[in-house]
Amino acid sequence: MPHSIRPLVFWPTFLILLAAVVASFIDLDKFLAVTSALNTAVLNHFSWLFSLGSLYLLILGLIVYVSPLGRIRIGGEHAEPLLPKLRWFMITLCTTLAVGILFWTTAEPLYHYHSPPTGLELAAESPAAERFAMSTMFLHWTFTPYAIYAVPALTFALIFYNRRQRFSIASLFEPLFGAVRVKKIGGLIDAIALYALVAGMASSLGTGALTITGGLNGYIGGETTPWKLAIVIAVIVTTFVISAATGLRRGIARMSSLNTWLLLALGIFVVAFGPTLYMLGLGAESLGDYLDNFFSKSLYTGTAANDSWAQSWSIFYWAVWFAWAPVTALFLGRIARGYTVREFLNVNMIFPSLFAIVWITIFSSSALYFDIQGDAPLYGVLNDSGIEQVLYTFFAQFPLSSVTVPLLLFVAFISYVTAADSNTDAIGNLCTRGLTADSDMNSALPMKIVWGLTIGIVSWVMVSFVGIDGVKMLSNLGGLPAMIIVLIASASLWRWIADPTALTAPPLMGHKASISSSARDKDAA
Repeated sequence: MPHSIRPLVFWPTFLILLAAVVASFIDLDKFLAVTSALNTAVLNHFSWLFSLGSLYLLILGLIVYVSPLGRIRIGGEHAEPLLPKLRWFMITLCTTLAVGILFWTTAEPLYHYHSPPTGLELAAESPAAERFAMSTMFLHWTFTPYAIYAVPALTFALIFYNRRQRFSIASLFEPLFGAVRVKKIGGLIDAIALYALVAGMASSLGTGALTITGGLNGYIGGETTPWKLAIVIAVIVTTFVISAATGLRRGIARMSSLNTWLLLALGIFVVAFGPTLYMLGLGAESLGDYLDNFFSKSLYTGTAANDSWAQSWSIFYWAVWFAWAPVTALFLGRIARGYTVREFLNVNMIFPSLFAIVWITIFSSSALYFDIQGDAPLYGVLNDSGIEQVLYTFFAQFPLSSVTVPLLLFVAFISYVTAADSNTDAIGNLCTRGLTADSDMNSALPMKIVWGLTIGIVSWVMVSFVGIDGVKMLSNLGGLPAMIIVLIASASLWRWIADPTALTAPPLMGHKASISSSARDKDAA
């Protein structure tokens, strides 16, 4: 069947972004004041819910893992895998890690070491602050954020492939409220989630462009200008749109594979030439601290001590992960066909978290080592030049920096592209009417191109002439409604834990009862 645009999903998000750009041009200070006040209100009133909600999803994921539901195959007993398991893991890893873990694992622990939360009465720059910095990295970048992505992604995978519902975030509510009721509000739900992700991608692209341009300036000279940013953003957008357009197995899978091997190469290099014994010792010690204090760290809001640290860090992170979770879930759920629920949780929650633990042990502990041994040079770079320069300065401590720093620039570029192409793929499919498990997902190609161009233009305008903070806060505001969507939708898993046979419900009228091998592989061709 021909596919057309979903106007109630596409236009609200498009117009909100346009209005944000116009409003910031007219009065930037007022625009930032409004968005900042809204963000502060959300964090002040719902910190407890973000903390409890993120912990709840991790617990739910573990319960599903050990329950009989873990043996259910996504797509039915005879469904064939869309992707080989290793390639599937590489795509999942790069989609969720993105460029954030590359830069923040060297910069963030410096903040926590030099400025720990006042409510915990930790002395700055002390051994306790050092352990706190590392254990906090484990909290922010391992099991909890992956659970925020994995639980809604699993729910969508089962609804899309087993219950044969449409490619829509609103489909997450079908087992709870019925297809007829969900259809009436489906466009609104999808538009809310789409807005949060598109604004997040625009701010992430702007930040990534600044990071890459700043690194390039060290080689080509000059300062960061709008024209340089335009060129970098144009190259990034063109690459991830082409990658998303060429299909899952060709574009996205190959970019993810390249990104994974490059990340592994960087990690091995730092282990070989860095403070190996120090990183292993501090990593083990801090992992014990993370596990020993997991619940208190997960639920710390700073209320008793009137400490704003949690809102600035942990709860802010949970809002970001929740804002991205619904649309990211569409992509992660779509590529999971043919594997069991337990295999899904391994690839989307357990294995990426273990990878992140190893990565943090290598990079965060090394950053702290160089900062402490060198009388805080990295912290000085962080304050003077920003987080992107910390990583470049970090690699300057190693041999072969003339080779590794250019490689780092390329890895940063590839890391953003591999995350952006998967999200662009999901965005294009979400804005296209009538896609089901039997559809050719490449029919959404025009939407992928439109959104790629839109995200590129918005990010360039904001970062070149306005400032990226407003779009970042607009994205984070999507965390609250997105969290509500995810938490309500998770009730479906409880129903299926109690009765896995509910997943064999009859498909919607007009949907095919089984997946034909010719149709189901079109999206991957």
